[in-house]
Amino acid sequence: MHRPGSIDSVSTVLEGLARRLGLDSKMLENRLRQNWGAIVGEPIASNTRPDHIRYKKLYLIVRNSVWLHQLTFLKPTLLQKLNGLDGGELVTDIVFRVGELPIASPLPALSETLGATDSPMSDALLAEVSAHVTAIQDPLLRDQLAQLMAQALSRPRAPMGGSAVP
Repeated sequence: MHRPGSIDSVSTVLEGLARRLGLDSKMLENRLRQNWGAIVGEPIASNTRPDHIRYKKLYLIVRNSVWLHQLTFLKPTLLQKLNGLDGGELVTDIVFRVGELPIASPLPALSETLGATDSPMSDALLAEVSAHVTAIQDPLLRDQLAQLMAQALSRPRAPMGGSAVP
């Protein structure tokens, strides 16, 4: 119970409202879809997709029966990871189903992305850009940032105190 005159944060009010309206599982579904690779790791994420949550059961689409069999052994670990997200027990079971996964467009390798710049890059410049972007988890963001950095670093620089003449 709140003491008189205390002010709740907006996030506290919204969390309480979502809980009262029964939207907490929908919010978890959305968060799982957005962060699935970071939650379960890339090998599992590339072969699975969270479908929906009903009655505290997560329905997971799996690429094939081999992955389904492997994931049955990993179910306790996955449940622990999922429930560790919010500190509560929003998921009590995982139901695996073999099904179609959306085909992800293959992303070019970092060297291909960097090779797409207008000017050729030296190996040293390629290594420098790669070193700066390797910590970025999202592959699309990592490649776009690498390409932007490569373009910026490969441009001729203006001399100090003057401007570059085109």
